[in-house]
Amino acid sequence: MNGTDTEKKKRRLDVFPAFFKVRDQRVIVVGHGAEAAAKVRLLGETNARIEVVSREIEPVLLQAIESVGAEHVDTDFHPGLLEGAALVFTAREDEALDRAVVEAARAAGVPVNAVDRPDLCDFYTGALVNRAPVAVAITSTGVGPVLARHIRARIEAMLPRATGDLAQLAESFRETVSRVIRDGAARRRFWARFFAGPVAAHVHSGRNDLARVETQRLLNGHADETGFVWLVGAGPGAEDLLTLRAQRLLQEADVIVYDALVPASVVAMGRRDAERISVGKRKGAHSVPQADTNRLLVELARQGRKVVRLKSGDPLVFGRAGEEMAALKEAGIGFEVVPGVTAAFAAAASAQLPLTLRGVASTLVFATGHNTRSETLPDWAGLALKGATVAVYMGRSVAASVSARLIAAGMKPATPVAIIENAAQAGERQFSGVLSDLSLLSGRDDVGGPVLIIIGDAVGHAGLENAEPLAVSAVLREAAA
Repeated sequence: MNGTDTEKKKRRLDVFPAFFKVRDQRVIVVGHGAEAAAKVRLLGETNARIEVVSREIEPVLLQAIESVGAEHVDTDFHPGLLEGAALVFTAREDEALDRAVVEAARAAGVPVNAVDRPDLCDFYTGALVNRAPVAVAITSTGVGPVLARHIRARIEAMLPRATGDLAQLAESFRETVSRVIRDGAARRRFWARFFAGPVAAHVHSGRNDLARVETQRLLNGHADETGFVWLVGAGPGAEDLLTLRAQRLLQEADVIVYDALVPASVVAMGRRDAERISVGKRKGAHSVPQADTNRLLVELARQGRKVVRLKSGDPLVFGRAGEEMAALKEAGIGFEVVPGVTAAFAAAASAQLPLTLRGVASTLVFATGHNTRSETLPDWAGLALKGATVAVYMGRSVAASVSARLIAAGMKPATPVAIIENAAQAGERQFSGVLSDLSLLSGRDDVGGPVLIIIGDAVGHAGLENAEPLAVSAVLREAAA
C-alpha cells in the first residue's frame, strides 16, 4: 500500500453511523454503579424499556433508575436475561465480568457495548444531542470521549431547542405538501423555504400558531410576496460576544444590512453568498439616511429575501430599531429582534466595573450626550446627581459640556469616571479619572474609536489599575509636543 492509499485509509471511518430503533424494546444495562447510571440516564432520552440487572446497586444508580422510570431486575446476570433484548450494555467495572456479558450477548445475537472497553464493543454510544425527533450523535470511536463531549456542547449551543418542534411541524404537513406539490424540485424548494425562512423563525421564537399560518401561506404560493427581517445586535465587536442566535441567522440570511461600527470580521461570519449592504454612519462621514434604510429593509423583504439588519451593540439601545420596527409593521413585514451585548456591559466587564453596587449605586442610566435637538446633557442629569451610575454613549465630542454641566448642577468634581474605547475589541483602551478630567477627552485626537463614558461612585470600585490616567496622559502629551 503506497502513501496515498495509507492517507486515504486514515481519513475513513472504522465505524458506520447508524441509529437503533428502541421504542418499546428491551434494553439491558448490567452493572451496579456510576458507569451504569450514566448509561441509564443516556437511555432515558429514548422510549426504550430499560432494565438494570444487578443484585446490588449503588445510590447513584438507584437515583438514575427512578428518574427515567427504568426497571431494576434484582438478580445476578445470566444469559437467559438477554432473550428478546434489542441492545445490551455492560458496566460491571471488571474486565472478566464484562467479557462474560459480551460473550453471552454475541451468542444470543444481541449487539453489546462494554463501557470504557472499546475493544469489546460491537457498537459505540455517541455523545447525544436530543432535539426529538431530531438527534445528533458524536463519537470519537472510543479514542477521545472527552473530545466528543466538547463537540456535543458546541452543537447543543448552536442547535435551537425548538428544532424538534420544527421537525414535527414539517411532519404534520408532509402528506399535504406531497399531495399539493407534485414536482420534486418544487417540493425541495418549498422545504428549503420552510426550514430557513419565516416559518422557522416563528417556531424558534415559540410562536407555533404563526408558524402554522405561515406554512399554509407558503403552501398556497403566497409567501413569495414577503420575506423576513431580523434586527440583530452584533455586540461590541468581539466575534465571540455575538449571540448564538445571531451567528445562526447570519448563516441563513440572503442579505446583511450593516452599520459602519460593526467590524468586518463579524459581517464576514455571514453566509458566503449573502449580499452585504453598508448603511452605517461614522461621525463626520456620509451615511444612508434612516428613512432610506427603512425603505431598503421593506423592499428587500418584499422581494422574499431573508434579511439580517446588523447593528452594533444592542438594537434597542440607541440603535434606532424603533423606527425600523415601525416601518416594518406598517408594511406588514414579519420581523424579530435579536439582542446583543450593549457597549455599557462590554465596557464594564473589561474594566471589572460593577455598574450597580449595594450601598453605592442601585440605579443604572443609559444616556446619550445629545437629545433629538442636539442639546447636551438632557434629562438624565438629575438621576446622576442622586447617585446613579451613568453610562454615556456617543459622548466624546460633548464630554467637556457634560463635565461642566454636571459640576454646575452640583456633582462633585472628584466623582470617579471611566472611559473605555473600543470595548471588548483588540484595540481596547481604558482611561480613568474624575469628573473634572472629562473635559480633556474632547481634545484627544489619539482617541478615534467609539467610546463609552461611565460616571458615578461605583467606578471607584472598578479594576482600573492598568488604565491610562486621563489627566496625566494629557500633560505628558503636551510635554512631548
